[in-house]
Amino acid sequence: MSDTQPRLHLHDSRTRSTVPFVPLDPLNVRVYYCGPTVYDLAHIGNLRAMLTADVLVRLLRHLYPRVTYVRNITDVDDKINARALANGESIADLTARTIHDFHDDLAAVSILPPDVEPRATHHIGEMQDMIRRLIESGHAYEAQGHVLFAVGTYDSYGALSGRSPDDLIAGARVEVAPYKRDPGDFVLWKPSDDQTPGWDSPWGRGRPGWHIECSAMSHRYLGESFDIHGGGSDLLFPHHENERAQSMCCHPHGRFATHWVHNAMLLVNGEKMSKSLGNFMTVRDVLRDTPAEALRLLLLRAQYRSVLNFTQAGLDEARQMLDRFYRALEHLPEQPAPLPPPPDSFVSMLCDDLNTPRALAEMHALADAALGGDTLAARQLRAAGNLIGLLHDTPEQWFRGRSTVDASAIEALIAERLAARKARDFGRADAIRNELAAQGIVLEDGPQGTTWRQA
Repeated sequence: MSDTQPRLHLHDSRTRSTVPFVPLDPLNVRVYYCGPTVYDLAHIGNLRAMLTADVLVRLLRHLYPRVTYVRNITDVDDKINARALANGESIADLTARTIHDFHDDLAAVSILPPDVEPRATHHIGEMQDMIRRLIESGHAYEAQGHVLFAVGTYDSYGALSGRSPDDLIAGARVEVAPYKRDPGDFVLWKPSDDQTPGWDSPWGRGRPGWHIECSAMSHRYLGESFDIHGGGSDLLFPHHENERAQSMCCHPHGRFATHWVHNAMLLVNGEKMSKSLGNFMTVRDVLRDTPAEALRLLLLRAQYRSVLNFTQAGLDEARQMLDRFYRALEHLPEQPAPLPPPPDSFVSMLCDDLNTPRALAEMHALADAALGGDTLAARQLRAAGNLIGLLHDTPEQWFRGRSTVDASAIEALIAERLAARKARDFGRADAIRNELAAQGIVLEDGPQGTTWRQA
């Protein structure tokens, strides 16, 4: 990061304040995000967390020479077991299909893959090593085939989420098992029957608890101390609280994550998304009728720590914003010179705790100048868009891509219109233009010929 670049500030969930981001190693910024539990398609709430991570990592890569981004996959979980049983399929088939769908959905919205994507089932050995160390150090205990973390042995338990011990117990919302020494103790290892996935261990055949997975995988790829741990605010407690406790107790000389980033939740038409309310939407549900770039822009229009209300009107507005941005790019050559860096004013907005609404306002200012004929502003607009995963298409691709009309049929009519004009049959030429206009297709005649776009 150069001295002239804007300095990144991020809100840290642990300190509940926005602070300068100071990497442990400026030559390699290390980031861990909680990925999916793979039993169903990703919904738009999942997408918001993945998009927040994507924007953050894109910005970090703009500011620093190297970023190591790890995002895990949880492929051993009771929800997976139940779904596979209900579907009448193997767990392996369910998880493989769901992982493939997850990757496709994220790629459609221009979310870049992580550098490392570890799967929980590939790291059972690391989890068992951590559990063994926690038992040996007195932070965990065996009970009726289970191994549990003793929360009372970690004085800072609750510091991340800011909850009192009583709140922590109530917030866990689980029935207190009789083998627990303390109601807040949580499972590190649990027994498996013959129908449940399991691995041999010193504590019997079993499988890991959810929280130990991320501690083991983050340690494996990022070490005892790394820069940023992120996820949705719903993970703050108990998942991230428990991760932090067991990791700090297992590796007391490390710091685990020095900075915690959590995005707020998403509403649909002003209500919490729920299948019972009929407003539950997967990414694929939305993309059936909406350009992927418009979905991405809608999520970027709210700062990541603000609750976002997802509506059809919001999607329509995002489309209109993209129409305007692509209009501003129309006069750029198809193969321009290398893009300039995004303006410092744009990067500064992103460095202000990922303030995407203000960054988009900077893009509108660039679009104003570009629409007025400023070619440099148009190139800076594309560079700014690319930094946050927008404006990858050409204007022609954007406007044509929204048409539901057969492109070859349109081109045939354009050719017929050209022939009619050459034959001075202007009535037929005008009729073709009107026919296409009725279908929402606008023709534009220029020195290089006739082009078309969606109205």
